[in-house]
Amino acid sequence: MQDMPSMNRRTFVKSTGALGALAAVGGAAATGANLFGATEPALAESEEKIVYTHCAVNCGCCCVWKCHVRDGEIKYIESDNTGSGDFADPQMRACLRGRSARRWLQNSERLNYPMKRAEGAKRGEGKFERISWDEALDTIASEMKRIRETYGDESMYLQYASGVTMGIWGSSPVGRLLNLTGGYLTYYGTYSNGQLMRSSYYTYGEAGGYGSNYHTLQDNELVVMFGSSPVETRMGGTGQGNSLVYAREKHNLRIINIDPRMNDTAAGDNTEWIPIRTGTDAALAAALSYEIISNGWADEEFLHKYCVGYDEETLPESAKGKNASYKDYILGTGYDMTPKTPAWASKITQVPEQRIKDLAREMHEADPVFITQGYGSQRHSNGEATGRAIMVLPQLLGQIGKPGTNDGRRENKIGFAMSGFPAGKNAVKTQIPFFLWYKAIEEPETMTNLNSGIMKAEKLQSGIKFLFNYAGNALTNQHSDINHSHEVLIDESKCEFIVCCDVFMTDSCKYADILLPDLTSQEQVSLVGAPYNDNLKAIIYGQPVYEEKFERRGIYEVCAELAKRLGVYDEYTDGGKTREDWTKKIYEDFRAKNPQIPTWEDGVRQGFYKEARVGELIAHQKFIADPEANPLKTPSGKIEIYSEDLAKIRDTWDLEPGSVEPIPFFYPGFESYQDISEEYPLLIQGYHYKAHTHSSYANNQIVQEAAPHFAWMNPADADARGIKDGDTVKVFNDRGEIRILAKVTPRAMPGHVFIPQGSWHDADMSGDRIDYGGCINTLTIAKPTPLGKCNPQHSNIGQVEKA
Repeated sequence: MQDMPSMNRRTFVKSTGALGALAAVGGAAATGANLFGATEPALAESEEKIVYTHCAVNCGCCCVWKCHVRDGEIKYIESDNTGSGDFADPQMRACLRGRSARRWLQNSERLNYPMKRAEGAKRGEGKFERISWDEALDTIASEMKRIRETYGDESMYLQYASGVTMGIWGSSPVGRLLNLTGGYLTYYGTYSNGQLMRSSYYTYGEAGGYGSNYHTLQDNELVVMFGSSPVETRMGGTGQGNSLVYAREKHNLRIINIDPRMNDTAAGDNTEWIPIRTGTDAALAAALSYEIISNGWADEEFLHKYCVGYDEETLPESAKGKNASYKDYILGTGYDMTPKTPAWASKITQVPEQRIKDLAREMHEADPVFITQGYGSQRHSNGEATGRAIMVLPQLLGQIGKPGTNDGRRENKIGFAMSGFPAGKNAVKTQIPFFLWYKAIEEPETMTNLNSGIMKAEKLQSGIKFLFNYAGNALTNQHSDINHSHEVLIDESKCEFIVCCDVFMTDSCKYADILLPDLTSQEQVSLVGAPYNDNLKAIIYGQPVYEEKFERRGIYEVCAELAKRLGVYDEYTDGGKTREDWTKKIYEDFRAKNPQIPTWEDGVRQGFYKEARVGELIAHQKFIADPEANPLKTPSGKIEIYSEDLAKIRDTWDLEPGSVEPIPFFYPGFESYQDISEEYPLLIQGYHYKAHTHSSYANNQIVQEAAPHFAWMNPADADARGIKDGDTVKVFNDRGEIRILAKVTPRAMPGHVFIPQGSWHDADMSGDRIDYGGCINTLTIAKPTPLGKCNPQHSNIGQVEKA
């Protein structure tokens, strides 16, 4: 049997013609690209039929797909066209990216057969041999037994993934299998908002990261946004971007958008863009606080009643008499003895001093004011400190708990909260931060609770030896420093066995020992309570758009077969339940508590169900109304501007000096503006791009042609390097080099380069490792943030030259 050649976006066009020819060969002797690129003859059908399903990728929306299916293929996709589409009668309209998905589902590069790494091939080469399902499952089950018996339950790991997040299934089938066979090492946090979750936990006692929703906004209100662009990241009809557009028009909002890039939200009507140097939002927040406090605008009655640590009077006893309050820090009588004046902040942020003063006054005079932050500001090396620094602004102004206000976190959402497929109880309690999986392979013996944020244990007992990667591309493509990840993953003496299950040959899949062809959510029965909206609760009853093709299998069926081989089939399937049986059961359990929703049969018949129910969510409304009866879940029961828990962490953890403090503060972080040099004079930042969700859909050619990938540069930086709009450039630093087209635009702040995250890595890893796919994680640093041990993927320095 021949090796399968490595496929990438450059070879796709010239290889697809051969794929169709090879499809006719079939059988076990078929080799090469048709292992995943064949075109199977469709079953003849006499008439077109309508099949309802939904988008399932991690964009933050979940919209209706009304699929027109004929001859076993989707011919085109519509969306929800019921109702008027206004705020009171909303539609769950899919965005153009979602409606183009038939080309993604029916792509000739789909994985079609189980495969194993080819004899003599190294991980990462992408060379595989087709095998039978029995061989694949027998091998996986055997390795699961061997590794668990040799290294213990903590050696088993289910990798972080977000390729299938919308719905009740996700990766829980794999988790259930691992739990029934002894348990596995788990993670906490997320690549999306891990820093904000930690900030929220030490401020408000909850790790959700969400405050009020947009429906609470009032007429003519001021909205101040840090690092947020919901019209790009929540584009669909069920998303907050749609809710913000409605609110902006309905209430004549004035929006101030603070971001180093003029994002699409900032480009909207009645919106002002304030450019800010990346990673310095906390310095701006400190200067705004200085103006608020020094001008007597702080709501001290609110601060004394609801908060801990604003001034000496509200400090906990352990911190009194040490000039440790937030007010001391801001006015320059605290630990660094530096007043956080607008002039001080202007040098750091590059926001003009007068604009800082004016913004503080505008926030003070606005009543209410809605202060919010997206995930952009916190996805830096100083992300946890930044999150808390922004949260303190509405606290100072007393703008929390009443209509039109927010608590400084991300906008909230409503939706039906359905239970997911039950993963069961995990016997392994130890947890690692999501970002440090590579360290748990590379040097697990060094990882402790004090230096690596290990939870529920003092240290790891075993490194990761068995890794199951389901529907995710975070082994390489979506994880920092791909070249480093490559070195970790190719060492078979460390992680001894890797299983990947996906729908495409992603960059991460190239590191599999066994590679399984998955079904998409749209090719199976699915169910989702559509989230991320202000004015709608909805359920989408997804049905298979066509019969299963080739040898693709759903993850539940795969795990059920593994459960047979591992002796836990009856427990796993609860007496033989199919995926559809489980879906119906979960739905009926939910319906017992929500009798207004349709029966399963009626729901499937109509495709989706929605309730146009306006849901006003006001952060901490009950707490503000009666703090004694409704305390927060912080140790003090109040908003903690000063956190005694953070003080303990500062004094006991192994940390870089000055990286964690008990109050909101400005910490530049690593690979910040302070680190730029003659060699690497530019700050490199990623951003979420409308052409794909993370790396999902990034291989959908029609979308990429409509919205190509560019590295945004300011004209001043481009002119200095002889770069013109549309030129191919190389962006590089000590970690690697990428090639990408340049977009020269004043929407990019000088001194910065902005690269869309999620592009597919495309490099010769046995050669020069230059990435021609434009994947920013070739350049990002694999060093965790201080507190949450999260991904600092917007903190990078580098250089750009014309290629």
